[in-house]
Parts: sequence; C-alpha cells; structure tokens
Amino acid sequence: MAKMTVIYKTPKDIAAFEKHYFEVHVPLAKKLPGLIKYEINDGVIASTTGHTDTYRIANLYFDSMDAMRDAFRSEIGQQCAADRKILAPENEDVQIYLYDTKNV
Repeated sequence: MAKMTVIYKTPKDIAAFEKHYFEVHVPLAKKLPGLIKYEINDGVIASTTGHTDTYRIANLYFDSMDAMRDAFRSEIGQQCAADRKILAPENEDVQIYLYDTKNV
C-alpha cells in the first residue's frame, strides 16, 4: 500500500482554512482515482518533539505508488494540487510525504 501524509502548519485564518478544506478540498480529493481511504486528525495534535505549529494531518491511501502517481496525473489530481496552494500558499506552510507501507 502507498500513503501520502500531508502536514499543514497552523493557518493565519483558521476559520477560512476549515471552510475551504471541508467544503472544497476534501470533496475534491475524495474524487481522486484509486483513493482507498482519506483520514485526518481529530482534534488537537500533540507533539513529543516540541513542534507547536502543526494544525492538520491528512493521510491518503492508494494500492501502490504507481496508483498514487496516476491519481495525481489525472485532471482531479491536478485540481487537488492547485487547490492545496490555496490552503497552504507557501511550501513552508505544508509538508507532503509519499511512501510505501508495510506491516511489521
């Protein structure tokens, strides 16, 4: 399985972020071809390493890295990538990780 983890820093306007995230971004992302599961944090994020600027963490699951790449090459995927720039205009406002997973 492949996973994308997106970590957003606390936005300047939380209310605007939440409105756009839930009314535009999430519905759009749920249309990604091959998306198996989309999950986000529920409530406050506690850091054991002192990070205090993390606001939202999202995990998107796909069957494989190829399936994920194909999803983001699609028209919907391109729209998601562009829309992310509305939520986090600067690259330092977000961290995005793509990786394969395995059970241990």
